[in-house]
Amino acid sequence: MRRELELKNLIEAVEECRALYESGYEATGKWSLGQMCNHIRLTIESNMSGYPKWMTILGYPLRPVLRRFALPRLIAGRSINGVRTAGMYVPSSGLEDAIELDKFEQCVEQFLNSTGALHPHPGFGKMSREEFNCFHAAHAAHHLSFLHRLDNQSAA
Repeated sequence: MRRELELKNLIEAVEECRALYESGYEATGKWSLGQMCNHIRLTIESNMSGYPKWMTILGYPLRPVLRRFALPRLIAGRSINGVRTAGMYVPSSGLEDAIELDKFEQCVEQFLNSTGALHPHPGFGKMSREEFNCFHAAHAAHHLSFLHRLDNQSAA
């Protein structure tokens, strides 16, 4: 069961991850906090360094439909469950929460301080830096909504 979670930007995503780590959490999905931090970090890194060419080629024909229908749902917190993740973004089991959280936080700092061009998303295309910030935060909210704080506090 998922909880409602809205994150407006990547700073809020890092804060939510820290709160989950500090309070402890119960997972109602398949991934731990460390796995989620790893997955989200890898997608942000691809946004900064470039996505694999095969993803861009496969995503291009679907881009107008995905951008019009799927992207607004994701940003609004109504992402579609069960969409398969490309193997390179599937985290391995046994990742340590603290280590992956630190790597995620460093990646977010790099993203926020970077002035370089961002690569278009394979399925959603070009976005401004602020739009990508919101996109990555919504992506993080989707995954983190499967984790419930043990202190019963919840970001909204």
